[in-house]
Amino acid sequence: MAKASDLKRGMVVEINGVPHVVKQFDAKSPSSRGASTLYKVRFTNLKTGQKLDESLKGDDFFKDTDLVRAKVQFSYIDGDSYVFMNMEDYSQYSLSREALDDQINYLTEGLEGIVALLVDDEVFGIELPSSVVLEIIETAPSIKGATASGRTKTARLVTGFEVQVPEYLETNELIKVNTESGKFMSRV
Repeated sequence: MAKASDLKRGMVVEINGVPHVVKQFDAKSPSSRGASTLYKVRFTNLKTGQKLDESLKGDDFFKDTDLVRAKVQFSYIDGDSYVFMNMEDYSQYSLSREALDDQINYLTEGLEGIVALLVDDEVFGIELPSSVVLEIIETAPSIKGATASGRTKTARLVTGFEVQVPEYLETNELIKVNTESGKFMSRV
């Protein structure tokens, strides 16, 4: 049993007998004393793909779902499908672009550390590693002496995703990006 206050993005819980994954999670602290914290959560139904928005209190409980987590590697894109390979038995799973949502911003060929969420041997979603290493393919030229300032600039990464990076970084450099926040972490 998971409490609403313990929910995290990517967790899978059962709602009305159907597995749902947490897509967005936002805690709202009230300004008045004695009021409880409210949690705005967006779930996605893993069977139908429908979104479900809920306002929850911290002590609301959810039943854990029967879910198998398999280590997979991202293999390739086949039209509108993203194909993943199971690292143990080499079976392949494919997910549509819509099912992956904003996770496609971090997928590069051969990426490991991904966990596929399986219910009855059918893949319903993936969990990305907490950070990934991506290459900068386009950014403004670096500014000499920019290491002292905390200013940032926009950089386009190999996946097409744009992120704010420090001014001293250049094209073709590798950076580490947080997959939960979508923010620059460090240079590699």
